[in-house]
Amino acid sequence: MHTLFQMPDGYDMIQSFLTWEQWLYMILIPGFVVVIVKFFIGMERQNVGKAAGISAHILVGLSALMISFVQRASYLSEVANGIGDPEGQRIIAQVVTGIGFIGAGVIMKDSRNIIHGITTAATIWFSALLGIVLGMGYLYEGTLFGVFVVLFIFLRDLKRGVNPFKPTDDEKFEKLHIDKK
Repeated sequence: MHTLFQMPDGYDMIQSFLTWEQWLYMILIPGFVVVIVKFFIGMERQNVGKAAGISAHILVGLSALMISFVQRASYLSEVANGIGDPEGQRIIAQVVTGIGFIGAGVIMKDSRNIIHGITTAATIWFSALLGIVLGMGYLYEGTLFGVFVVLFIFLRDLKRGVNPFKPTDDEKFEKLHIDKK
């Protein structure tokens, strides 16, 4: 195999960047929590017929997780190399701003001037924030907030008479939106 450069014999690129324990606590566990929490929230949004479902929520959450991990890793690298004032710490601010544009894409106003999609936009925004919190290393806090939001959404749906675990049929879906008007 032709490569751009040769690695020394016995060089383990993964171990040289992070230890296995760091991989576990900085990438694998946060990634698992993001996928699980965002799966349930995305499933609920998808089952009630919203524009953003499982894929969108998981992708947004994992993307934010990786961006915050890169920021965290670059910060640790700059500190280890003696850089007193690391400048690469502005990445997360761009995620918070950029995710607003994605969320705005699911907010629509219908012909009767009724706005739809606010909750879906909020869950997309939360997907990004959960990824950031977990990617920055706050595993307990991120997991707790994730479970809290999942419980909130599911309890809200059950109170409305909607089972968030199965797709809503069109008749019940229409009745749910007509009752709001």
